[in-house]
Amino acid sequence: MRLPLLLTAAAPLVLLAACASAPGAGRAPPVNDAAAAGASSYGMFLAGEAALNSGKSGDAARFFDRARTETGDAMISERAFTAALLAGDINRAAALAPTGDDASEASKRLGKLVVAVEALAEGKGKDAKVLLANDSIAFPHKSAAALLAPWAAAQAGDVEGSLVRPQVRGDRLVDYFGQLGQAALYERAKRYDEAETDYKAAVSVSTPTEMAVIGYGGFLERRGRRLDALALYEEHLARESGSIAVKAAKARASAGKTTPPMLTIREGAAQALLAPSATMIAAKQTQLSLAYLRLLLRLDPQRDEAWVMVGDLMQGAGDAESARAAYGHPKPGSTEYATAQAKLAWTYQTADDKETALKLARAAAASGDSDARVTLADFLRADEQYAEAAQVLSGLIAEAKTPDWRLLYSRGVAYERLGRWPEGQADLQAALKARPDEPELLNYLGYSWIDRGEHLKEAMGMVQKAVAADPRSGAMVDSLGWAYYRMGDYKQAVEKLEQAVELEAGDPEINNHLGDAYWKVGRRDEAQFQWRRVLTLKPDDKIKASAEGKLSAGLGPDGPAPKIAGK
Repeated sequence: MRLPLLLTAAAPLVLLAACASAPGAGRAPPVNDAAAAGASSYGMFLAGEAALNSGKSGDAARFFDRARTETGDAMISERAFTAALLAGDINRAAALAPTGDDASEASKRLGKLVVAVEALAEGKGKDAKVLLANDSIAFPHKSAAALLAPWAAAQAGDVEGSLVRPQVRGDRLVDYFGQLGQAALYERAKRYDEAETDYKAAVSVSTPTEMAVIGYGGFLERRGRRLDALALYEEHLARESGSIAVKAAKARASAGKTTPPMLTIREGAAQALLAPSATMIAAKQTQLSLAYLRLLLRLDPQRDEAWVMVGDLMQGAGDAESARAAYGHPKPGSTEYATAQAKLAWTYQTADDKETALKLARAAAASGDSDARVTLADFLRADEQYAEAAQVLSGLIAEAKTPDWRLLYSRGVAYERLGRWPEGQADLQAALKARPDEPELLNYLGYSWIDRGEHLKEAMGMVQKAVAADPRSGAMVDSLGWAYYRMGDYKQAVEKLEQAVELEAGDPEINNHLGDAYWKVGRRDEAQFQWRRVLTLKPDDKIKASAEGKLSAGLGPDGPAPKIAGK
């Protein structure tokens, strides 16, 4: 049996390398400036490719730029443009934006969008308006350009032009977020009735976005309608209780603190890019999503949720250094601070620096944020600090009207590991009642019963159901094999445990079980081989003592129970 998956194990997005040069491109060794200093233009191009493949967009931009200067090659110029954009150097990327006949159409389209955003960032609204007008930027950037165009018109002083709602035929994203942007621009124009009409429409859909709720709530607060804003926030939290930003807005409004200001033009333009960025992430268009986020942050460097999204992409690409830099941007007081700190902790956890991960997780959890506290509980369980993990989880469960089954599951595991089986069993059964078909739950509770020799028939059915749902799980197949062992069907036990070892060759517990089953069918040499193998697989104290005891006594699993050192 294996410990359950961590509750937040999927917190960092696991995506294709954000800066890969081509589909399937392999990792190249890092290249430094000194190594490339005397290189030919081709050598610098290769250095740029290696840096880009390693997620080092800033280094890649320098190498490609030097190669471009020497050769004037259009393809290298495109690579320099891409690297500068992904590194967040939008000013440089705009200067390198491809325009010639030799450039690819895809790069030229993206280049137009980059130049328009740089114009907006520099306050050159008239230039941006021209660049974004009349569908001049085509697929796949048409939606982003359409959402930006009204903000460019506003910056250019064209009030009426800024109030024209953007439209792209058949694009529901532009319909929804275009209306939300129009609401903000109506408010800027002091056309409050029309602004409210748009805001009401944006929050009246079946699942209104957090952005719409925050936008309309802020509008109501600025109009002196604090009670209406509070009602809006409470209604949203009844549907989405975990919304950190709406919780913060409600707390601010409840305390009668200063109302949030209207979005500036640059902030509004940045917000317009948030939905296209998220859409690209959902579509696994990693380079484009990173490019959009970099453009967004050029307009509004304080947009903390964008920094968290950049961190997720960088972590998914294997660039822990860049991920940590991105996660470090949100500061205390930001609604994204606890989330960013928890994700920052994950970068150290995955690097096996548990001490630093725990330190950061504790700091994030101290904010009271529920997600950060879940992360802390995960790290504590991973570090075998089960008592504290159970304490943290108990606090979260007590606060919830209907506790999430995963919280009950995790606390049940912590109790089981602490030897508090009645409490652990109760939590696991409560979690299973909420999620009766969850394979991880079926397996954990089923195995726990099997290992204790309890409820064997029911437990057998549970682990069979788990294996049917996930036949490639070595841990679940091991549970089934161990059920057969406990019920005395050693032949079937050997068959299933051999399958489990094939699936999870490095698991010490599964190998230990297989040794026991071999012994029972008279395959003594193979049994001893398995137990010796267990000792090479970094077993925990209990499994290590079990294997050593069977080997030293020469009596196999029928011998006296081994004593565990220090227990």
